[in-house]
Parts: sequence; C-alpha cells; structure tokens
Amino acid sequence: MHRSPNADEAAAIAAAVARFEADTAPLDAATGKAVGRWQRAALVEGVGAKGTVQQHLEGGVQWQS
Repeated sequence: MHRSPNADEAAAIAAAVARFEADTAPLDAATGKAVGRWQRAALVEGVGAKGTVQQHLEGGVQWQS
C-alpha cells in the first residue's frame, strides 16, 4: 500500500526537484558565465574526463589524469 507524503516530505521533494533543475539547467547567456557550477568544480579539483584510477601494489588507489 502506498501513502501520500506529509507536508514536510512533499516540501523536501519539491526542493530536491528545484535544486536538480537549477543544477542541470543550461547556462544563461545573459549572465556571461561560460562555465557551469559542476564544470567549475571539476576544473578546480583538476578532474578530467580522460583520467584513470591507478591501483597500487601496497593497497590504495590514486587518481591519474
């Protein structure tokens, strides 16, 4: 049996959907931003699409770009 969400749960769902839409929306040309928030975070952290994870013999892993 399914139940309807209460008011707090419904508000949390609506907020999550709104945040997802804001995070994944196309960039607004009027703002002049050439890089989105997710892309900027990846650039700041040095994450690349062609990077790989290297496993060490003594255990652990290291990100290789």
